[in-house]
Amino acid sequence: MDSSLDWGLQVVLWLQQFSPALDLPFKFFTLLGEEIFFLLLLPGLYWSVDRRIGARVTLLFLLSTYLNFVAKTLLDQPRPFEYDSRVRRLGEAPGGGLPSGHAQNAVVGWGYLAAQFRRTWLWWAAGLLVIFISLSRVYLGLHFPTDLLGGHLLGAALLLLYLWLEPKVESWLRGQGLAWQLGLALFIPLLLAFLFPTEEGVTTSGVILGMGLGLVLERRWLGFETGGLGWQRVLRFLLGGAVMVGLWLGLRLAFAGLEPAFLFRFSRYALMGLWGAFGAPWVFVRIGLAKAVVFNMQGLSK
Repeated sequence: MDSSLDWGLQVVLWLQQFSPALDLPFKFFTLLGEEIFFLLLLPGLYWSVDRRIGARVTLLFLLSTYLNFVAKTLLDQPRPFEYDSRVRRLGEAPGGGLPSGHAQNAVVGWGYLAAQFRRTWLWWAAGLLVIFISLSRVYLGLHFPTDLLGGHLLGAALLLLYLWLEPKVESWLRGQGLAWQLGLALFIPLLLAFLFPTEEGVTTSGVILGMGLGLVLERRWLGFETGGLGWQRVLRFLLGGAVMVGLWLGLRLAFAGLEPAFLFRFSRYALMGLWGAFGAPWVFVRIGLAKAVVFNMQGLSK
């Protein structure tokens, strides 16, 4: 037994005494911190609400997910249900427990949105979501309280660093030529995949590559804008999401059994990222669901 985890174990066991009465609400809150939830919400922001905020929060979320996988692999800490048989496993959670990915991504995702939209009610909502998403992970027997603290600290550090660096990096990138932009969009994800060649690392790196290339192409040759009537915004989300799911399923079947598996997995998720950032906006503009602003080489509208 590890004395540093024993007190956390007591917290888990105390919370689980309220099961099954609180199973449904806590499973709902844990859903709001799931990667699949964010991967539906964030493209919707990019396609239908605010292109700039949607793109930036998606990249931040992907970086956060990558760092979380790396930290979990290095620390390799057991989860409560693995540590003590008295803990009931009320949800699914692969890999190590420290830091909590749900806690980290809740801080990063909801915190960034609150900082960008600057609404008092959104700050309150973000704070409550971070609290209840985090508590849900303890209740479900998937994390110790120290896992949550680790996720909160790593998420907050990443969020603050991103908010500080984002305008500087964006301004520098805007001044670079197309070759530099495309080169960085290729090199950085490939480096990330090489440094952490696991299934999770390859998946995340692939999405980053596809999205990075798509964002460069979209700003250079499309100028997609998220304005429009309510029905246009809804249709963009439904159409874009339907194709995204189709790519996820179709490429999974098409690439099944092909080797090297990691290369095809990387390609699959890169194509999904490219669709989200460039393919879907291009279709929206062509079929009249969105308007485009023509940009010159400095990124200024003509």
